[in-house]
Amino acid sequence: MKKKIEIKWLSKPEEHDYPAALSYLSLLYDEKTAAAYVKKLKRAPASKFKAKDIFRASRLSLLGISNSHVQKDRQKIKTGQKLSPLLLIRDPANGRVVIADGYHRLCAVYSFDEDAMIPARIA
Repeated sequence: MKKKIEIKWLSKPEEHDYPAALSYLSLLYDEKTAAAYVKKLKRAPASKFKAKDIFRASRLSLLGISNSHVQKDRQKIKTGQKLSPLLLIRDPANGRVVIADGYHRLCAVYSFDEDAMIPARIA
């Protein structure tokens, strides 16, 4: 039986994750709304969700391990480096969760364990 790889996480998102989230959210929402979401994310408590549930709620496709960003995050997992928690937005108007930051990390984790519990901030 294959040894299960332990996926390690930072206790909170890295500071550069918030501007990345703002950049992405600014494509979906007006600037004021995007900025308000980022402000909420900074104050949001830590939560945990299964990788497969985040995918289902987001309605996104899984990127393959050939994607360079997914490969980079897979390498971090293999070498025991800690990953930054995901930043998620509930979008009830569209009935889905928006992955504001962490899509590639999610794909990398899923490639090891679809049931992995992923820490996230959700607004």
